[in-house]
Amino acid sequence: QVQLVESGGGLVQPGGSLRLSCAASGFSFSNYDMSWYRQAPGKERELVATIIRTGSTNYADSLKGRFTISRDYAKNTVYLQMNSLKPEDTAVYYCNAVRSSFWYWGRGTQVTVSS
Repeated sequence: QVQLVESGGGLVQPGGSLRLSCAASGFSFSNYDMSWYRQAPGKERELVATIIRTGSTNYADSLKGRFTISRDYAKNTVYLQMNSLKPEDTAVYYCNAVRSSFWYWGRGTQVTVSS
């Protein structure tokens, strides 16, 4: 059974940091490209960052320099380090795994940036 379980969300003040984790199971993690998406209230889901099987990364232009995606092949986990958080980063953050026509999603973790 494929599972992507996000954790690490919560309430943080502007300028603060959070690290999200996504624990993967039920599929061959090393063979999948992994991404983080987010969806703010009333907005479409958007791509935040991707780390492909080789470890190369790609980010949404607006987030470069503040967010860092990484993966641990031994733990089957992908991370999103978020620094200098802003109120506009408030959203539900989703983990995604892709290989060819196979797409998997986690249930998401809420991140709220507010003073």
